[in-house]
Amino acid sequence: MKPNVLLIMVDQMRADCLSILDHPVVDTPNLDQLARSGALFTNAYAATPSCVPARASVLTGRSQASTGRVGYEDKVPWKYENTIADEFTKAGYHTQAIGKMHVYPTRSLCGFHNVILHDGYMHYNRFKYNTKTIESADYADDYLNWMRERAIGNVDLTDLGLDCNSSTVTRPWHVAEELHPTNWLTSQSIDFLRRRDPTKPFFLKMSYVRPHPPFDPPSAFYDMYRDVDIPDSPIGDWANTEDEGLEGYSPITAKGIVPERRLKQAKAAYYALITHIDHQIGRFLNAMQEYGVYQDTIILFVSDHGELLGDHNLFRKSLPYEGSANVPFILVDPGNHLQMKKNVKIDEMVELRDIMPTLLDATNITIPNTVEGKSVLPLVKMESTENLSWREYIHGEHTLGIQSYHSITSGEEKYIWYSQTGEEQFFNLIEDPQELTNLIHVTDYGKRINLRRNQLIEELTGREEGYTDGKSLIVDNKPKATLQIALR
Repeated sequence: MKPNVLLIMVDQMRADCLSILDHPVVDTPNLDQLARSGALFTNAYAATPSCVPARASVLTGRSQASTGRVGYEDKVPWKYENTIADEFTKAGYHTQAIGKMHVYPTRSLCGFHNVILHDGYMHYNRFKYNTKTIESADYADDYLNWMRERAIGNVDLTDLGLDCNSSTVTRPWHVAEELHPTNWLTSQSIDFLRRRDPTKPFFLKMSYVRPHPPFDPPSAFYDMYRDVDIPDSPIGDWANTEDEGLEGYSPITAKGIVPERRLKQAKAAYYALITHIDHQIGRFLNAMQEYGVYQDTIILFVSDHGELLGDHNLFRKSLPYEGSANVPFILVDPGNHLQMKKNVKIDEMVELRDIMPTLLDATNITIPNTVEGKSVLPLVKMESTENLSWREYIHGEHTLGIQSYHSITSGEEKYIWYSQTGEEQFFNLIEDPQELTNLIHVTDYGKRINLRRNQLIEELTGREEGYTDGKSLIVDNKPKATLQIALR
């Protein structure tokens, strides 16, 4: 029988938040062990770093231009010819998704045999009165209904007073820890091991909503960090250090100067949520061993995008900076089915679209010709990748109003063009991994900047927004969150 496949996805976790990468604060013992047992990719990116476009690339193995999702827009139907779940289902796998999907219609299976759903607090399905939609929270969310059956009183996702984008405010979880959505997802996943079809291999997608806000860790985990000395956020020479509109005082801000104590508490809660997830992953790995499936399962851990967490006085995601776009990516093969290298860090650039071809390749399932990503297996099997032809860069983008941008990232340098203002940035990521110094006007980098700018022009040529005439970049053409290809 073919090996099982476990895809563990978290939401909004920065790539640097692993203790095996010497993070000064956060502790991730179980993820460290996975990295020690497999391959840790240090240049993994979400090309379009927010939930909807990132998850579309994971689901289809395609770039943001091909999925048509180049920004964040809810309630656009997901209609794709081939999905990762489709391919595993057709290959005879028992397929199950548990946790966040963030697709539309909300209850779409997207090729899975079954989905046990918790997307978190979704604004568009929270209508209580005068609504014509059937996608209410009660209808859409399996976790909320489960929690109401077990908790005392009429509990809701909003009881802590935190919004789903409360980027700077925290409050510890208020009821029993086992009722937290992180624990619930793990419990549901363990139950899947009990009720799976034992005559088939399984493809299980565990999709945690945290550490995405609300920042609501159980007290046991928050207490690990509340009194820890947390370093200040990096602030680049290009960052806005004034906040005339006092945007930093908004609990759901995306930028601004946040009160110091509030920011420290938010960071502590964010790190606590990561450690909480780590412990629950450890709980599930233990269960896999008890059920006798650990050695027969290929495991991939990833986040859909990162969290800026105050870097450059910015918060949340969507922007092209490392805190937002760089994601953790760990591939593990406990049973050595793939004969891959162990305890290695791989610097070649990978992207979320690479997940589908990698896992299909690992199980000898034919990769559909619609897939644009690349299997990373050659990177983890070869003793040396010097002669391996891999990608030179990743084209990133996100529609974001006046901050709409496009980027070219090679892992060693990054070029950013803001399409509505014409502003450009260039960073040397080797010497300046925190993106503190904008080199766009430094003469010595002129050739490198022109190279990356021309690569971006090539990527944008023929796009429906009209960002280029094929020779130069054109400023102020109206961006779209969803391209026509996704609306057909």
